[in-house]
Amino acid sequence: MAKVALFLIDGFEEVEAITVVDILRRGGVSVIIISLTENLLVRSKHGVLVQADALFDDLRQETFDMLVVPGGTIAYTEHEPFMRYIEKNTESGTRLAAICAAPAVFGKLGLLRGKRAVCYPGMEEWLDGAMIGTERVVTDGNITTSRGPGTAVLFALHLLALAKDKKTAQKIADDFLIEDYKETQS
Repeated sequence: MAKVALFLIDGFEEVEAITVVDILRRGGVSVIIISLTENLLVRSKHGVLVQADALFDDLRQETFDMLVVPGGTIAYTEHEPFMRYIEKNTESGTRLAAICAAPAVFGKLGLLRGKRAVCYPGMEEWLDGAMIGTERVVTDGNITTSRGPGTAVLFALHLLALAKDKKTAQKIADDFLIEDYKETQS
């Protein structure tokens, strides 16, 4: 079973975080929510408190098949130990995913150079060297990016197809009554 880590920092976008966790868990994927703060309770961009499963300092030596960064803030780019963790995991081929403002993490690290990527409109300057598109979800190599809260369900379904399989992703899409979902996105 795929093992996924989703990271929270104060100011994260709750729709993007909770949607991914919910859909992946419904699909049978193990997801651990990791706080980048010193507390398990992390405050979202809109004041919603979400309880993480673990603190970053307690799991920074763990390996995961996929690392997911919800958007809402670029504060992730200022968390140096987290940035080093992402960089280290990139070298080992771990799948990376970010939505909204969070692709800035990969852009700041230079991981998007020559790759197709998307982000929240207005955040493009953070995607250093990327070929920026307008699709809702894009995967190029081991990196998946998406645009924002309105694309969170499709982003999560896409990650489920990558972490488990397309059949499971389609089943969850059907359960959610998402009639236009097709696992044909790039």
